[in-house]
Amino acid sequence: MFRMMSFLIASFLATQAAADSCWNHNGSLMRLTDQGNNRWFYYENPRQGMRNVGVQPGTLLFNGTTNGSWYSGTARVFSSACAPLEYWVEGPVLQNPLRVRVSGDRPIHRNCQPTGQWTHDVLEFTYMYRC
Repeated sequence: MFRMMSFLIASFLATQAAADSCWNHNGSLMRLTDQGNNRWFYYENPRQGMRNVGVQPGTLLFNGTTNGSWYSGTARVFSSACAPLEYWVEGPVLQNPLRVRVSGDRPIHRNCQPTGQWTHDVLEFTYMYRC
C-alpha cells in the first residue's frame, strides 16, 4: 500500500508538479518548478563539469509544457565560449524509477559556428524528492 501511494505521489509530481521537486540529471541536482502546464528545470547544484562551462545554480536547462505525461519545449546546451544553444525536445514521463526523458536533434557547433552536422540529445531527469 505504501509503495503504491509513493508511486502515485511521484507520478503526480512529474505531471502536475504540485510543489518544487528535485531531480538528478547527469550528476547535477535540478529543480523542477511549474505554473499551470508550464515546466522549468533549473540547475540547483550543477556538477563540476557544468560549472566549468559557466553553469551556476539557477541556470535554466529546460522550459516547456506538459500534456498529460508528455513534456515538450526548449532545452539548452552550454559552452564556456558561446551563448547557450537552444533546441526543441520532447518526450514522456516514465515510471520505475520516476523520470522525465526528453530528446531532440540539435546542430553541432565548433567555435560557436554551426558545422552543418546534427546530433541527437537525450536529457533524462530522475525524481529524487520534494525540495
